[in-house]
Amino acid sequence: MADNKHGIHKLSAAGVLISLGIIFGDIGTSPIYVLRAIMTMAMEGHHAITDELVLGGLSCIFWTLTFITTVKYVILALNADNNGEGGIFSLYALVRRYKAKWTIIPALIGCATLISDGFITPPISISSAIEGLTIIYPNLQTVPIVLAILLALFLFQQFGTNTIGVAFGPIMLVWFSMIGVLGALQLVQNPSVLAALNPIHAFNLVLYYPGGIWFLGAVFLCTTGGEALYSDLGHCGKQNIRVSWGFVKLSLLLSYFGQAAFILGHKELNWKEVSPFYSLMPSWFLYIGIGVATIATTIASQALISGCFTLVNEAMKLKLWPNQKIIYPTISQGQIYIPFINWLLFLGCTAVVLIFRESSRMEAAYGLAITIDMLMTTSLLTYYFTVKRKPAYFIYVFLFFFLWVEITFLAANLNKFTHGGWFALIIASFIFVTMYLFYLGKKMRKRHLEYVEISDYIDDLTDLQNDTSIVKEATNLVFMCNSSDKKLIDSNIIYSIFRKKPKRADTYWFVHVDITSNPYGASYTVENIIPGKCFFIKLKFGFKVEHKVHLMFNKIVEDMEQRGEVDLLSHYPSLRKHGYPADFKFVILNSMVSIDNQLKPWEQFLIKSYNVIKGLSLPTEEDFGLEKTNCRVENIPIRIAQKSHINIERLD
Repeated sequence: MADNKHGIHKLSAAGVLISLGIIFGDIGTSPIYVLRAIMTMAMEGHHAITDELVLGGLSCIFWTLTFITTVKYVILALNADNNGEGGIFSLYALVRRYKAKWTIIPALIGCATLISDGFITPPISISSAIEGLTIIYPNLQTVPIVLAILLALFLFQQFGTNTIGVAFGPIMLVWFSMIGVLGALQLVQNPSVLAALNPIHAFNLVLYYPGGIWFLGAVFLCTTGGEALYSDLGHCGKQNIRVSWGFVKLSLLLSYFGQAAFILGHKELNWKEVSPFYSLMPSWFLYIGIGVATIATTIASQALISGCFTLVNEAMKLKLWPNQKIIYPTISQGQIYIPFINWLLFLGCTAVVLIFRESSRMEAAYGLAITIDMLMTTSLLTYYFTVKRKPAYFIYVFLFFFLWVEITFLAANLNKFTHGGWFALIIASFIFVTMYLFYLGKKMRKRHLEYVEISDYIDDLTDLQNDTSIVKEATNLVFMCNSSDKKLIDSNIIYSIFRKKPKRADTYWFVHVDITSNPYGASYTVENIIPGKCFFIKLKFGFKVEHKVHLMFNKIVEDMEQRGEVDLLSHYPSLRKHGYPADFKFVILNSMVSIDNQLKPWEQFLIKSYNVIKGLSLPTEEDFGLEKTNCRVENIPIRIAQKSHINIERLD
């Protein structure tokens, strides 16, 4: 079904079914709370539930799903794929090739807002489903149940979803079929709601209804899963997503139109306490419906959590996030578990439940951050279409139309700031600032790293190798280097070999790891610096490939032995006699800012911030998959500013 190398999936029935299970969970469970949020806003504003309100809200939902979800994401964004992969970082990896430095800002903002969305989506989805039980048990306390489900969900992450993941597609098929049928049964009783297909009702609501523009904050909840849809492109492929979206959108619209039809027939109900979604269910079906809704919202939450893991993993590979421990719970491609992110999300989700307690209050806080994320995607897509030389009229229409729509939604969502939107913005701001400081700190250090001509040190290395008065450090000494040019080498490596403690070895290896803008693929090149005595290896990884440098290096050395380029038997006669392999030692150099630097206040803050963030990172040797018993870590001073000048006089 899939080309595993590039994650490109061909259209198939299985692919469509899988798409239902892992792509549309967020957007697919929105009918539980969207129309209720609109009605609740009206009642809290002391507005009567009128045909104008219901048809206007429904029309806004229909055209939002059409323009933002269908046109922007399903039709246009899915074409902006990076070898079959989608999402904000895949898009950034595509456009950064054109040396546009500003693209890092929308990429980081998009990442931060999407992760902050991960703090609210599971609580609001699961709470809205569980609260259906209050129809049967009015005094039921739902918060403990929601917290228990969240705890079980996050505990389960470490085991992977391989065993039950195959059931996600069929379960979501049942879910979409259920909401579609329930909506259709109500729609046939009051087909007059089909008038909402006319966009004039949407314009009338926004322009003429009292406070109409603020209702867009609730309407926007119907499309919050659009960004996640784009991010999950690599799991199923654009063809499967597009075909399955046709069925999903039909089911969603039937549910929305059915709920609207029911509301028009029961305007007198208190929609702050009554759920239009569950009102479509006969009393005998409530247990079944609530059960299916709970499972569907849990699957939607699972998909978002997995999406956050994937997003952070991509950020780490692009050197935009401090390295974290990654666990691969199953052999399935894409199955990853990041403990730090998992429990960070759990704490955030728990805080949301305890702060807001009810899904209706979460609705008031939801959507603000994700609107900003969509704007960032729009800016990067516009630049992508520009460098791909799309027609100018197409670029201008795309940019101005979606900027107009999304800025309007952002303005409407700003009303949510005091109602809880502050929570998501604080989380997003903290993540963005952390990532940006990490990016700037790494960029500053890289800019001030010094490189020297490796040819200037060939004689020095040869003499050191032949100097038996110096105790041999290892037969093969492997340095991880920053230089990607075979003619240059990091000055701190020269410092370590000759000055910190002379390190004699029979063979020196300089290994550079390069992260490419492609998601997959691994390759290497070998340069012979000193024939048989010193090699420069350049490893290239896709930004989604697991970076097991130690295993890759072993494979490279074995290939070189087969080509007769190196001798892997021990160089010690007694060991060589019995066929023992040669020993290898890896050296990791941590560049530390020299204490004799004169730094400006901003530089001091940047370096200190970088060091704090770096302190949360996985050790470099563990990140590269190196054996700690076979690895040496050294701190080497670097200068990023002029050293201090001290005048001192000798008196004797």
